[in-house]
Amino acid sequence: MALGITLTIVADVGAAPWDVLHVGLYYQFGLTIGTWNIIIGFIVLGSAGIMMKEWPRFGAYLNMIFVGAFIDMYMSLPFMVEPATWYGKSVMFLAGMVVYAYGMGIYLSAKLGAGPRDSFMLALTARTKWKVSNARRLMEIGVLVIGWLLGGPVFIGTVIFSLAAGTFIGIALPQCQALANKWLKDKDTNAEIERGASI
Repeated sequence: MALGITLTIVADVGAAPWDVLHVGLYYQFGLTIGTWNIIIGFIVLGSAGIMMKEWPRFGAYLNMIFVGAFIDMYMSLPFMVEPATWYGKSVMFLAGMVVYAYGMGIYLSAKLGAGPRDSFMLALTARTKWKVSNARRLMEIGVLVIGWLLGGPVFIGTVIFSLAAGTFIGIALPQCQALANKWLKDKDTNAEIERGASI
């Protein structure tokens, strides 16, 4: 996920709504984009916990910390530079969307808990009884406006990501879940064989 996010930001054709906010905060207040990803994640995750009156699952904390840390790591790589041509920018952005979708598919397949923003979306849906799509749309419009006011990168890529990310994730998630289920089943089978052999 972090690599996909980094590619979409570096391509410089507009970032995803949440990343518009993170980059805007970076422009205005310093720190790093990954650090703002963690800080906003902490605020959002805490808000979700308060709304649901329960602690988020362990995977939400892992998502919050590691995605932010890896964004900064990828950003620091010397070859992670903005392409010189529109063709290069477009390829980099679309590659970022694909990597992001499969990254999300992999982490969700582990079933250790949704990330901070997804946790907040689910909490908002539970409290307001809104449809998930409406809750997600309200969240993303809100952070997009704030990020834009802070100077975050809003352009054609922002529109494409907002419209197409759901489709990309919808394709990636079932594939990742099928692989995860097969891998976990194989692990369980191997464990049973080892226990039988030891007996």
